[in-house]
Amino acid sequence: MTFSEFWTTIKIRKWGKYILTLLVFLVIFLFIGDQSLIHFVRRGREIRHLEEQRDMYREGTEKAQREIQALNQPDSLERYAREHYFMHLPNEDIYIVEEPE
Repeated sequence: MTFSEFWTTIKIRKWGKYILTLLVFLVIFLFIGDQSLIHFVRRGREIRHLEEQRDMYREGTEKAQREIQALNQPDSLERYAREHYFMHLPNEDIYIVEEPE
């Protein structure tokens, strides 16, 4: 074995330890444990989904608040009761006309 062959073998062995160590840490980082990249991506998706739900519920709450504000007025409350619950005043006839689909 010549010196150059010996030197190449030593360099490969020397760098091999570092490469193996790096590969082990990459596998651990990517696939194993609660702090892995896979869990990170899943949590990101879950967070986006929960934020979408939060926004949907906020819009629903704002819509309900607007309806409550509108119903605080006596005229709109009467109109709402007539339209949704078919309430009427005494001596008043109600005709329900359904439109064909």
